[in-house]
Amino acid sequence: MSAQKLKPSGVLGGVLGLLGFSVLAGVLVTAMVTPALAVTSMTAQGSIGIFENLPDSIKIGTQAQQNQIFGKSGGKDVLLATIYKQNRQVVGWDDVSPLLKQAAVAGEDRRFYTHGGVDLQSIARALVRNGEGGQQSGSSTLDMQLVKNILVQQAFTAVYTGKDQAKQREDAIKQANGYSYDRKLREMKLAIGLDKAYTKKEVLLGYLNIVGMGSTTYGVESAALQYFSVHAKDVTLPQAASLLAIVQNPNTQGLSDPKTYPANKDRRDQILAAMLDAKNITQKQYDDAVATKIESYMKPSAVANGCRTATPRSAAAACDYALGVIKAADRLPVNKGAVPVVESLGANAAERRANWDKGGYKIYTTVDLDLIEQQQQVLQTQTPAEETRFRLGSTANTVEVGTGKIIVMAQNKMFDDGAAPETTTTSAYNLSVDAPYGGANGFETGSTYKVIDLANWLESGKGLNDLVDGRGPKTYVGSQFTAPCDPGAIPTAPFKLVNDGGSGGGYMTVKSALMGSVNNAFMQMATQQDLCSIRDTAKSMGAHRADFARDLDVSPSNILGTNEQAPLTMAAVAATIGGAGLHCTPIIIDRVVNPDGKTLPGQPVTCNQAMSADVAAAVANAMAGSMTGGTSRPSNPYDGVAIGGKTGTSPTAHQDWVISTTTKVGSSVWTGNIDSAQTSLRNFVNPTTRQNYYTSSRFAIMKALIRSVNAMPAYKGERTFPDVSDAMLGGSSSIVPSVVGQTSSQAENLLTSLKFQYTNGGPEASALPAGRVTRTDPDSGSKVPSGTNVTVFTSDGSLAVTMPKVVGLSRVQATQALVAAGFDPAKISYQWTKGNPSPVQSDSKCNVQASNPSSGSAVTKSDPVSLTVYGNPDGSDPGLTACPK
Repeated sequence: MSAQKLKPSGVLGGVLGLLGFSVLAGVLVTAMVTPALAVTSMTAQGSIGIFENLPDSIKIGTQAQQNQIFGKSGGKDVLLATIYKQNRQVVGWDDVSPLLKQAAVAGEDRRFYTHGGVDLQSIARALVRNGEGGQQSGSSTLDMQLVKNILVQQAFTAVYTGKDQAKQREDAIKQANGYSYDRKLREMKLAIGLDKAYTKKEVLLGYLNIVGMGSTTYGVESAALQYFSVHAKDVTLPQAASLLAIVQNPNTQGLSDPKTYPANKDRRDQILAAMLDAKNITQKQYDDAVATKIESYMKPSAVANGCRTATPRSAAAACDYALGVIKAADRLPVNKGAVPVVESLGANAAERRANWDKGGYKIYTTVDLDLIEQQQQVLQTQTPAEETRFRLGSTANTVEVGTGKIIVMAQNKMFDDGAAPETTTTSAYNLSVDAPYGGANGFETGSTYKVIDLANWLESGKGLNDLVDGRGPKTYVGSQFTAPCDPGAIPTAPFKLVNDGGSGGGYMTVKSALMGSVNNAFMQMATQQDLCSIRDTAKSMGAHRADFARDLDVSPSNILGTNEQAPLTMAAVAATIGGAGLHCTPIIIDRVVNPDGKTLPGQPVTCNQAMSADVAAAVANAMAGSMTGGTSRPSNPYDGVAIGGKTGTSPTAHQDWVISTTTKVGSSVWTGNIDSAQTSLRNFVNPTTRQNYYTSSRFAIMKALIRSVNAMPAYKGERTFPDVSDAMLGGSSSIVPSVVGQTSSQAENLLTSLKFQYTNGGPEASALPAGRVTRTDPDSGSKVPSGTNVTVFTSDGSLAVTMPKVVGLSRVQATQALVAAGFDPAKISYQWTKGNPSPVQSDSKCNVQASNPSSGSAVTKSDPVSLTVYGNPDGSDPGLTACPK
């Protein structure tokens, strides 16, 4: 029951509304809505029936309003962004100036406090005017206007299902807004019920909070802030009248455009006159107000709606990711990377989106805005967004070990979902996240993926100290690999693999292979692993394709990181290693406060034990080696915190990475060419730092990120990683025995008995008897991994020969005899000794004194031959004239 006592006219309105208005409405409303037809086109009795069948109650309820997203700054929650479909801030009675309340009543419904929801005098007046064929005259009370706005809001916030949900909403809103006989009747009856259910104070406040104030601004609080930069309780008299002047026609009497100021002033002054007539204001107040120019009190606030207007701007991408999580679909493939939904917003996607659109929620995120701002400045320096030679992008992400809470999410190009594709300094994509959440399609991770390969290697019972063959280039064939889950992924054609930078590699421990990021070492490891098992390890660590198009590929090349993944994903992979093998899906929404002020849970912490703590400790040990003596070393701030790292580069060097982990956080830094795989970062120098992008930028970014995060006590890691167990070290190796001179069968028996793999390399030219072993690869005496394949080569006997007798022959004769026997003349050399001048003596000048090898020796045709020849009496060379060859 209305708390306001009704005057006679109010009693009449209430009684007629409930009893007699069912009869009167048929005549009055028919004449009002269809003056040309009057009552001839429909019977009053028909109207009465329709009226009585309409619902008679409606609730003011909670209106659509702003949502707010918060981040952390200085350890406190601070507003990051405001997001809304309708810019409304619902306020209480005491937060609205009495001037606004008086202006609403005087301007829109002078008998508000005396009628029962429907004003019969206004209806009668409208009847006369409409019946005279003039412009249709309104008769809506504040109650009826509130009813109409509630119906529009109900259409706006309803949950729609099936196809074309947006069109369903649009049609429902249009129907609620439309002027029709049925709608007017419904408004009247609901207004009567509203006036009985609520006090006049509640009705008026509901109206002031719901009424449209131009564009997407609703309610007097948002409008006062939007146009005057003051709260609704602080508006002046002319400001209050100007706001209420908008509601009659927001398009022509609004305050968003100076062109409509004159029309607003006309209506404003009418309202002021009504307020004077109602004795709400004095004559002087009226005179001063009408003399006030609208321009004098306009102080518009910048429209801050959406993540693109986030403060600080550097956190706009993180804001948009939170928004993407809120609006995520129900059936995203969780096994391929979908993140936990915010169930406190609704049981399903449609309900969550409807609640979010209705607004009034406060979302508290996990991100540290101070760290994001610091990191964005580093990104800008090291990878300037203004780079015009190619589209240079970069990101920095950090997640907390053990929870997956996102601490840092930054990118060099400011996020702006309204940015044009050709814009240089901004991006409509969040470069850190998966495509379904507003990201791009990910980037090739390169050798950062080797930490996953290593984890699987250790899980299969092998060790860090196992020796592997890192020599390259090397050619591989499909039969060397196993992928039972997808045999078609194995290439049919041989492929050649080089080590980055063309390094030769060699035999090395697995730990050294990770520290040096030796491609062929890891490909050799893959020949001993199950490629499907490596993929399973990757998935358990959270790895997945950023496009969600398919599962991770399992071809041999993928062990070197050819699957495109999001930088946030790789930060979580790194955190798995620092977190004793516990992988936690990245989350950004910590808690939610609903429109009623109740605190609700955000995204649940969702973790799985991806690997044993022993395996994680061993991988961390190898990554720590990379940070102190390997490829990741330039990223190390050396601040006393144990840190492991791994670098990565795409095959064309258009993408490069560093990932890192401590015992508290996992991080990733990506830099790359967003557009073209043909533009290598190796070819460009940063104009700001004058350093090469490839060799410098990613390392400088990661070093700054680690230093900043470690400076925060809550995120500072321990000084050491857990010790590596003996079981993880492994290190079984063997010495290749000498089998030279043995038959191939003897060599095979010996090698296989020592657990080596035997491969027949075939015959080659040699002086050994045909079929005898000439050499092995690896060479005899080499220390190699147990089970290494040893290739054995045998002699074809083609180089075997007996050294002819050349002593006593002349130099020319001896040379001819050697060449005839198959020796290479280029390998025949001559030494001179003292000769006898007598031409008939055996030691006469130009005769051969001795040969090496000696006559009759079994030698090889490719062996060098040295002849000692008599020369001049003093032992000098007599020259070619005296002693020709």
